Amino acid sequence: MSPAETQQPSVPDDPTAHLPLLELRDGLSEVVDTDSALTEVVEAFRSGTGPVAVDAERASGYRYSHRAYLVQLRRAGAGSALVDPIPFGDLSALGDAIVDAEWIIHAANQDLACLAEVGMVPRRVFDTELAGRLLGYPKVGLASLVSEVLGYRMRKEHSAADWSTRPLPGPWLIYAALDVEMLIELRDAIEAELRREGKWDWAEQEFTAILSAPPREPKPDPWRRTSGMHRVRNRRSLAVVRALWEARDQIAEAADISPGRILPDAAIVEAASAMPADRDTLQRLTAFKGRGAHRHMRTWWEAIDHARRLPESQLPKQGPRYDGPPPARAWADRDPDAAARLAAARAAVGEIAEAHRLPTENLMAPDTIRRLAWAPPADATLEVVSAFLRDHGAREWQIGLTAEVLTDAMAAEAPAKPLD
Repeated sequence: MSPAETQQPSVPDDPTAHLPLLELRDGLSEVVDTDSALTEVVEAFRSGTGPVAVDAERASGYRYSHRAYLVQLRRAGAGSALVDPIPFGDLSALGDAIVDAEWIIHAANQDLACLAEVGMVPRRVFDTELAGRLLGYPKVGLASLVSEVLGYRMRKEHSAADWSTRPLPGPWLIYAALDVEMLIELRDAIEAELRREGKWDWAEQEFTAILSAPPREPKPDPWRRTSGMHRVRNRRSLAVVRALWEARDQIAEAADISPGRILPDAAIVEAASAMPADRDTLQRLTAFKGRGAHRHMRTWWEAIDHARRLPESQLPKQGPRYDGPPPARAWADRDPDAAARLAAARAAVGEIAEAHRLPTENLMAPDTIRRLAWAPPADATLEVVSAFLRDHGAREWQIGLTAEVLTDAMAAEAPAKPLD
């Protein structure tokens, strides 16, 4: 058979390859890292007009902290700016200069905390990622939306870079500047689409909720999120995971290094499963032969030894602490009527979400539905259910779409079991 006969039709790896590559219209500006340069940027953005595109780069996976290592901005009349927050620590003067403007941020809940840490706190936001979800776009990453809505292909190669690196390489800076290059145009196009579909009021409520949301509470027992925990079978081994996780966390915080670079999760789980009897045995474990693990070997062994000696009463319990209902898969056996309520609620909300081209989780938080179905109010009227949803953070547009069907779902009962 000839090569021509065996050749398969080529399929492009990137479906956006035919689109023009997004380029910087004004060229790459110098990184702002001096007081005089910052003063110029502050005045330029204060004098600018319209909304401000804002983005921040962190060093997730490299550093313990979630601080911003670069802040990017763009505004009509001011152009673009790349600000290094590290020499300043505080960028409140820049935040104050644009505080009255609408801030356009993609996935705002990821950046607002690190921006607030340097003194930049908006009064109004437009979240392009969240707006994309409300419009039913299947992919809501910035590059995907810029491609779908504006017809440009964006670079993606430096999204996981170590932004704490100094000096920052030129290609990284171009990548960062491009993140705000089209945000203003994207915002305007998306607003027009939201208005056409009658979803603009929904978006405004969502944007308001972003700013009014309380800070995230630390999750209980964060050590339970160690990757590979399903392999840990008993409470003593759980105590080893906890001890190693906490020892690693202290080292990582003090050094501002991502915990996984100090000791991988795989090493913690391997030690908990093997339960080494002494330090020499610990050192022979495969996951503890790396340079990072070896450097703190004494600390690791002391943590394990401490966990081995704990009395039974101080061992962690199986399963994470959680104040909500049990896993839904257990409902049919524990409370068949609750399982029937949940099934009815999920089906009804799913139908509404599909009709409005919404992800179900953006129409109503799954946790809220579970809590309602597991322990519904005694008098589950429309008004009472609406109040329940409101108390759990639902916005008025969500309540208006779902409260009635959720009220009906609370009357669902499990089928009667046939008599023997």
